[in-house]
Amino acid sequence: MNFAAIKWADVANGPGVRVSLFVSGCTHRCPGCFNEEAWDFGYGQPFTEVQEDKILAALVPAHIKGLSLLGGEPFEPDNQRALLPFLRRVKEVCPDKEVWCYSGYTLDGELWRDSRARCQYTDEMLSLIDVLVDGPFVEAKKDLNLRFRGSSNQRILNVPASLKAHTPVLWDGDMTIQSIPFS
Repeated sequence: MNFAAIKWADVANGPGVRVSLFVSGCTHRCPGCFNEEAWDFGYGQPFTEVQEDKILAALVPAHIKGLSLLGGEPFEPDNQRALLPFLRRVKEVCPDKEVWCYSGYTLDGELWRDSRARCQYTDEMLSLIDVLVDGPFVEAKKDLNLRFRGSSNQRILNVPASLKAHTPVLWDGDMTIQSIPFS
């Protein structure tokens, strides 16, 4: 798997300060996509253990809220194959950090049903994600006032609650916010 970029202090793709990994490769090709260059699976650099180790080290400080996975498309099967062992490491080394993932696939559509996206890695990968922003970007539904998403058709889902309920459960906005004492 290649990656397009790593943002070490991202405040746009989930609550708090986060480390964001932008993977390469996406077959959605949504018109108006903000990251069109990352559609190409060969774009960027190979995602190696060196990058994994750097991200893990960057997640350790208390002020870092978690990891966000974006793309490209994290749920392309080739990307799932590479991301799953990395997510296992993230949860082992930093179990208190939230993992957000952005996908053009929908949880109750392509990720839970037979589709080109669903593969042998999908269920475990979902089990390691706390919040999923799902659905393709739709330019006609673009809304710059939306929190953590680009178009109004996209949902922000609480993945553990969704897996438990066997139906999509919307993120309530409070699951991941913790008050930090002012020193």
